[in-house]
Amino acid sequence: MPESMGRKFRRLLEDEPYLFTGGVYQPLDAQIAEQVGMKSIYLSGYSMALANAWPDMGFLTQTEVARIASMVASATTLPVIADADDGYGNALSTIRTVQEFAKTGVAGIHLEDQRFPKRCGHIAGKTVVSLEEALGKYRAAIDTRDRLDRDFVIIARTDAISAVGLDEALHRGEAVAEAGADVLFIEAPRTEAQVERVARAFDTPLLYNYAPGGRSPLPPFARLRELGFAIILLPVDTLLVAVQAMRGFLAEARARDDVLALADRYMPFADFNELIGVTAQLALAERYRADERSAT
Repeated sequence: MPESMGRKFRRLLEDEPYLFTGGVYQPLDAQIAEQVGMKSIYLSGYSMALANAWPDMGFLTQTEVARIASMVASATTLPVIADADDGYGNALSTIRTVQEFAKTGVAGIHLEDQRFPKRCGHIAGKTVVSLEEALGKYRAAIDTRDRLDRDFVIIARTDAISAVGLDEALHRGEAVAEAGADVLFIEAPRTEAQVERVARAFDTPLLYNYAPGGRSPLPPFARLRELGFAIILLPVDTLLVAVQAMRGFLAEARARDDVLALADRYMPFADFNELIGVTAQLALAERYRADERSAT
C-alpha cells in the first residue's frame, strides 16, 4: 500500500531538523508550493476565510473547509495539515470533524480551545472554553482518529495565553499532551522569553505560528530550531504577498491605462499551463484518443 499522508508527515517530523510549512488557501497554491520544493503544506483557516471575503471569525462552516481541504489535498503529493478551528462545536461535532477531514486526504488537522465564535489567534477579544470541555473535545478527536487511521495527525492548539495567561496555556498543553495529542500549538506567546519558556516546557513536538504583524516575536528560523520547535508555520504570507501584488498591478494598470508596460509582472503563460497540468492533461487526452482510433 502507498504511504499515507499522515505517515508521510510523521516521517518528516522524525527526519527533518524542523518542518518549514508554507500556508496556502487554494489548490493552485499547493501546486506552487510543491513546485518550489516545500515538503509539507499548511491549509490556513485565516487565509481560507479571507480568500472567501470573510474575516477569520468562524464564518466558514465545517463542510466548506472540508471541501477546500479535499481539493487542496488532491492537487499535491505533499502532506497537508488543515486548520479545523474549534472542531465546529462540541465533542460530538469534533468527532464528525475528524471523520470528515480524514476522508479528504489531508495528513492531519489542528483543533483549538476557543469559545465560539472563534477569532484569529492574533486578534484581540478571544475567550476559551474550560479545560474540562477542551479535553473532552481533544479526547473525542484522538479516539476517533485511533478508530479510523492512527497515522492521522492531531495537533492541539490553545489560545489560553491571550485569553487567560501563559501559565494556563502551559497547564493546558501538559493536559492535552497526556491525552495523546501528537503536536502542541501554544498560540501567540508575546515575548522571546515566553517563546523560550514554551519550548522548555514540553517533550511533545511543538509548532510555532510565524505570523507577520501578529502578537508573537519572529525569531530567526535557526533560533526556533535551536529551541526545539518541530514545525514552523507561515500561515498568511502567501495570501498577503498575492494580495499586495494584485493590488499593485491593478492600480498601476488603471493609472497607466495600459498593461503592456507591465509585462514583467506576468508568469509566462506556457509556464503557468505547465504548473496547472494543462500539458499533462492534453497528453493524456491524446493517449486515450489514440486508443479509441486503434479500437475502430
